[in-house]
Amino acid sequence: MNGDDRVSDGGREAAYRIEDLAHLSGTTVRTIRAYQDRGLLPRPERRGRANIYTDTHLARLRRIAGLLDRGYTLASIKELLEAYDSGRGLGGVLGLVAEVDGPWTDEETLRISRAELEERFGGSPDEAAVADAVELGVLEPVPGDEDFFLVPSPQELAVAVELHAAGVPLSAISGHLRELRGQVEHIAARFLEFTTEHVFARYLAGPQHPTDADAAEAASLVRRLRPLAQQTIDAELARAMRLLAVRHLRQHLGAEEPPQSPPASRSVSVPEETMRAVERLVGEERAADFFVLAAEREVRARGLDALTSNRRPPVDLDEEG
Repeated sequence: MNGDDRVSDGGREAAYRIEDLAHLSGTTVRTIRAYQDRGLLPRPERRGRANIYTDTHLARLRRIAGLLDRGYTLASIKELLEAYDSGRGLGGVLGLVAEVDGPWTDEETLRISRAELEERFGGSPDEAAVADAVELGVLEPVPGDEDFFLVPSPQELAVAVELHAAGVPLSAISGHLRELRGQVEHIAARFLEFTTEHVFARYLAGPQHPTDADAAEAASLVRRLRPLAQQTIDAELARAMRLLAVRHLRQHLGAEEPPQSPPASRSVSVPEETMRAVERLVGEERAADFFVLAAEREVRARGLDALTSNRRPPVDLDEEG
C-alpha cells in the first residue's frame, strides 16, 4: 500500500480496500461488514477479484460515527440515511441534532490542578470527595494527566467551595447534589414534554423525518426556547426560596404564621328592600363589593371600640382639685 491507503485506479475516484477503509474511518473490518449486513453501508464495487470502497463509503462511515456519538441507535441512523438517500435531506435534521446536542450554557470549561482544588477546599486532600465529584461529573479527569481535572461548570464548583467554607461537609454537598439532580431532571423532563406537546408536535407527528425546512425551523425554535426553562426556574426558585425562608424564620422565632389563603366565602341572606336600595346607590354590578366593604368597616370599627373601652379614662385634673 502507498502512504495514503488508496488503491491505484488510474485517476478515478479514490479506492480503498476494506482494511484501509477501516483504518481511515477509525472502525474495524468486522464493523464495516456488520453495517453492510444491516443496510447502513452500500456494498463495495467489484473490480476483478477485489472489493473496492470509495470516498462515499468513507463519508458514510464518518456520518454514522457522528450520529452514534450523539446517542442515536443503529435503527434510527438507518432511517435517517434512507431519508437522505431518497432525497428527503439530512442536513436540516443534522442541524437540529447539533442544536439540541450543543452546549445549553454559556459557561466555559475550566482546567484546574489537583493542588489548586485542594487549596480551595481547605488544603487537605480528600480522595473520597474527589471520587464523588468525578462520579457526579463536577470534575472530569484529564486523560494521561492525574494532576489536572476539567470543570464543566465553574459555577457549580464555586457553590461547593462556598458551602464548604460555610461549614457544610463535602459528603453532604455530594448527597445534596444527587438529590437535587434527580428533581431537576424531573423538571426538565416535564418542560420537554410540555414543549413537545405544544410546540414541536407538528414536526414529529408525521411518519417520516422532517424536511430540511421543518428541521431548520425546529432548530430555530430550540435556540429561542432554550433560555426559557432556566428563566422560569430562576423566577420560581426565587419565589419559593423567599416564601419558605420567611416561613422557616417565623417558625424559629416563634412568630405566628400568616394565613396562606383567603378564608372561605359564605352566602348571607339580605332583605330584598335592602338589596334594591344598595343597587340604586352603587349599581347592581357593584352591590356585592359594597356589602363586603361595609362589613369590613364595621368589623374594624368594633375592633377599635373594644380597644378604647379597655383603656382607663383620662384624668380630669379640675375634678380632682
